[in-house]
Amino acid sequence: KMSKNLKDLVINQSDLIDIKDCYIQTGIESILGTMDKELVGLKDVKNRVKEISSVLLFDRIREIQELATLNSSLHMAFTGRPGTGKTSVAAKIALVLRSLGYLTKGHITNVTREDLVGQYVGHTAPKTREQLQRAQGGILFIDEAHHLYKPDNERDYGSEAIELLLQVMENQRDDLILIFAGGKINIDKFFNSNPGISSRIGNHVDFKDYDVADLTEITKFLLHNDNRFKFTNEALDILVFYIKQLITFPAFANVRTIKVFLNQILAYQAVRVENLLLQNGNINYDSLVTITKEDFKDFTENDFINIIGSEKVKLYL
Repeated sequence: KMSKNLKDLVINQSDLIDIKDCYIQTGIESILGTMDKELVGLKDVKNRVKEISSVLLFDRIREIQELATLNSSLHMAFTGRPGTGKTSVAAKIALVLRSLGYLTKGHITNVTREDLVGQYVGHTAPKTREQLQRAQGGILFIDEAHHLYKPDNERDYGSEAIELLLQVMENQRDDLILIFAGGKINIDKFFNSNPGISSRIGNHVDFKDYDVADLTEITKFLLHNDNRFKFTNEALDILVFYIKQLITFPAFANVRTIKVFLNQILAYQAVRVENLLLQNGNINYDSLVTITKEDFKDFTENDFINIIGSEKVKLYL
């Protein structure tokens, strides 16, 4: 059902404004409910997003009633390792902000340094402006944002992009929100070197690494929902055996690593199913979509170079 315009809701209510009703009718409750279902774990992040949404809802209501507002900056910093759900959460926040009328489109434009910074004089400004144009009405999500700033290299044009982003953050209060994302230590360092930007960040959200239980749930979800596969209990035990090792590597990128790992398992499963077909001439549907312990027996140490950048993984025998 179509979410309702907050302004109409507030104007149509009497002196007592039903905040809960506004929360439901604007569609925010349903957006956050979907986020809860789609993203495993991330309890602190989800609470933080709910908190931010409530504050902004409240502020919007005050603005509609022509009362004083917080007028706080909507630009954000998302810190955490790769694969911790930063982009997915940003997409939900964009929808919340659209529901509240802060953004007209509520889409996400994902960029990295390469999309903003040019190779030669005069190249950076048009590149950065083009991405800002694309993001208009939504969120410009700058991943690994610290790479924009390379003070040791005087022939680097990253600072030019930072200048432009800063101008936008200062002047264009409406209809474009910037999220600076990356590892916590790197982003903190970036903000220390660029106080102009850090002073205009309204909300910081920190994304912790997933634990084994969360990653196991995510793996089950990916197999089940994205790939429509089933798995035996033994196969699940072997998955956990490997996840426990994978999380100890510096290159571990949470959900990203899990997806690479699953692709390898599905490749071995496909080979096994093909051999079954050749032997038996037919196969039932269940066998076609079930991952069993057999699908792990061909794993080699070399496979893990592709998955985690190291062969120092103990194989399940």
